[in-house]
Amino acid sequence: MTTVQLRLQQLSVAFPGAAHTAPVTEQGQEQQQYILENLNLTVAQGEQIAIIGPSGAGKTTLLHTLAAAHQPASGQFQFMDHDVWALSHTARHALRRHLFLAPQTPPLPARQRVVTAVLAGRLPHWTLAQALRNLIKPTDPLAAWQALQRFDLQHKLYARVDKLSGGERQRCGLARLLLSDASLLLVDEPLSALDPTLALQTLNTLQQEAQQRNATLICSLHQVELARQHFTRIIGLRAGKVLFDSNKVDDQMIADLYRNAGSPQQQSLDMTALDQPDFSDAPRCF
Repeated sequence: MTTVQLRLQQLSVAFPGAAHTAPVTEQGQEQQQYILENLNLTVAQGEQIAIIGPSGAGKTTLLHTLAAAHQPASGQFQFMDHDVWALSHTARHALRRHLFLAPQTPPLPARQRVVTAVLAGRLPHWTLAQALRNLIKPTDPLAAWQALQRFDLQHKLYARVDKLSGGERQRCGLARLLLSDASLLLVDEPLSALDPTLALQTLNTLQQEAQQRNATLICSLHQVELARQHFTRIIGLRAGKVLFDSNKVDDQMIADLYRNAGSPQQQSLDMTALDQPDFSDAPRCF
């Protein structure tokens, strides 16, 4: 029997400071008021889903919304049979222990050692005393080394974070994921700074980890062909709306998704203003 892990119903996320009435352009047309608009989405435990779409489509915002980082303007977000935004702040924070959000640029302290940064993946389950001890002396360097090894980064175990390249920082952030026990893994553009060989190795590692622990993996990607080759379910997002949600994505669907938005290969990897809401209730990203 398939277990539903999360469900979005008519969910919309507004631009920061958006008024209840959409502004009107000089041509008399209403400007877009929502980053995400009227999304309906059901995800079963253990599914692996790729989200694709032009830059500014709302992919990053969707992942942050699923991480309970921003309260929707309307609609409902259910996770593990809980109405997330009907919970108290304390209960919602406790619920976040079951998810892991890996941003495209991981928030790693520059002067911290890699081993300490990776072990921070266990922070949701540590007491304050345990977290402080880990800052002074890493509590389980072997576990950190093993996690880094799966991303071919074990030789950087005691390097400082600010000495890592962009791709190394990205993989260091993903190594944290391996040390969490989250059941929902939300990964934003994990391959953007990697060469093709490392990109494939990284994607395989993420998918294997999710499968082994029966965790749900939702991954935003600009690499359309990798998404089509490695994911059985692909969601095409454009202008904050789901253009398709399918297990069979053909060339015409891809062409329609990126029409008048530049080719997938030409898309900038930097988030545009459409993907930068003010996450006032953001969880820690481990």
